[in-house]
Amino acid sequence: MANRQIGQWIDRRLGERPPRANSLIITIYGDMIAPHGGAVWLGGFIRLVEPLGLNARLVRTSVFRLSREKWLVSEQIGRRSFYSLTETGRRRFEHAYRRIYEDARNVWDGEWRIVLLTGDGVAAPARDALRKELLWEGYGAIAPGVFAHPSARTDELMDMLQSAGVHDKVAAFQARTLGALSSKPLKDIVDQCWRLGEVAGAYQDFVETFRPLARAMRNGDADAQQAFIARTLLMHEFRRVQLRDPLLPRQLLPAEWPGDTARALCREIYAACWRGSEAHLMSALETADGPLAPADESIQSRFAGLFAAENAA
Repeated sequence: MANRQIGQWIDRRLGERPPRANSLIITIYGDMIAPHGGAVWLGGFIRLVEPLGLNARLVRTSVFRLSREKWLVSEQIGRRSFYSLTETGRRRFEHAYRRIYEDARNVWDGEWRIVLLTGDGVAAPARDALRKELLWEGYGAIAPGVFAHPSARTDELMDMLQSAGVHDKVAAFQARTLGALSSKPLKDIVDQCWRLGEVAGAYQDFVETFRPLARAMRNGDADAQQAFIARTLLMHEFRRVQLRDPLLPRQLLPAEWPGDTARALCREIYAACWRGSEAHLMSALETADGPLAPADESIQSRFAGLFAAENAA
């Protein structure tokens, strides 16, 4: 039975801020379909997302664009089209969602990863593309042509340079902070290079938007379709905010960082609706081999363990 409070929140949210089709489809494939594997029938997917305000024409146009951008790949069997993630799309999701499901703010050891984009070794288009990729990964421009991050993973940086084809054309360094890890000069660099005020504001908006949903879920369970819609909107918005966060170490963040409150709220809502949303997904989607396979066990490790989160909710 549908929960009236949850239904009202969903209607209000979809009316005030209808999500963009391409981004929403990426969210559903990455968060929900990927753990099940396989390709899903487009007709079933269209019916699945209809309550989110996406009609058949819009979905078909969006999956075509996502296929052209190498996110999805299609397979035609008879008159039916089945879509799955490409290997490139899967790698993108795994990288992006690792930031989302895991709290990456480990204790900082004072080390930095630094990339120099200077000189004539890299052509302008490749340099511009790498600059955008570094900024997307949370690196800050600490000087012209110099990008740095205080806690980025070395393997991810090297993969990025390799994928861009510039691993032998740019200089990458690992450096260590001398002195206190939370000193004023370091925080001045943070203030200059990262717009943490904007990120904090986005997290605060997220909390204000989704806190009423959390209250409604504490007062009664959502039905399966409501759980699916709530999970989709939750992850769509949290992904958007999270990917703007440079994930700086706690020593460099302001006190009472709102990202912690947002993550705890997201974990609570996700734990409350993931079982119902999985049931709805399994009933709505099918593959060329029949019903959608159950999700792999990795889904239960999200947000430090969904079983633990359910018990804490």
